[in-house]
Amino acid sequence: MKATQQLAMLTVLVVMSGQALAQATPGSASVKTSPAEAQPWEYNLTVDGYIIPDGTSYVNPVLTADHNWLHLEARYNYENLRTGSLWAGYNFSWGDVDSGDAWEFDITPMVGGVFGRTNGIAPGLEVSLNYRKKIELSLTNEYVFDTDSKSGNFYYAWPQLTYSPVEWFHVGAVAQHTVAYHSPVNIQRGFLVGFSRRMRDSHKKWEFTTYVFNPGISGTNIVLEAGFSF
Repeated sequence: MKATQQLAMLTVLVVMSGQALAQATPGSASVKTSPAEAQPWEYNLTVDGYIIPDGTSYVNPVLTADHNWLHLEARYNYENLRTGSLWAGYNFSWGDVDSGDAWEFDITPMVGGVFGRTNGIAPGLEVSLNYRKKIELSLTNEYVFDTDSKSGNFYYAWPQLTYSPVEWFHVGAVAQHTVAYHSPVNIQRGFLVGFSRRMRDSHKKWEFTTYVFNPGISGTNIVLEAGFSF
């Protein structure tokens, strides 16, 4: 897909989400919140270790902080190696599976600044749909406008589908389009297997996931991910 088409798709998604939220009736959609007196901020630290057999292996940390509608995020080695990015966005949510609802839909349009080996501005979108904490479909994507050279503009996407037969175990399918490292295929596809554990009487949660991209072909890559929510 050409860069202009990818940018158009991302723009349409952001505009449509904004229109839908503007037309929503009271009670049909809400800003994602948590009891302020109990947990004013929610944090998540995720560290991905990329094992690239034919290239440079690296570590990709991502830290997010959420307070009601506000979403803040910091990344490193995400858009490119030796490159950081800072993000701000707005959280919206329909339903709450933790409160017993069957469905939950979350969407966070955001904008970020990219600096380092790649410098630019990036609009992005994080979307997830969860059914009874059993099935979750999510998408993280962005379009980076390289301020040094138009040839450096690119589209990044990470769609993922997971199934959790029990609370502590999940499997699924994943794909990725990135320029952080070279791959023999434009869109990498693979599978994931993971385990999680929520600390008793606490909102804190550990999660460990292994991703295998391009299995069975040249250029198989493995990503080892550890996440902690607190």
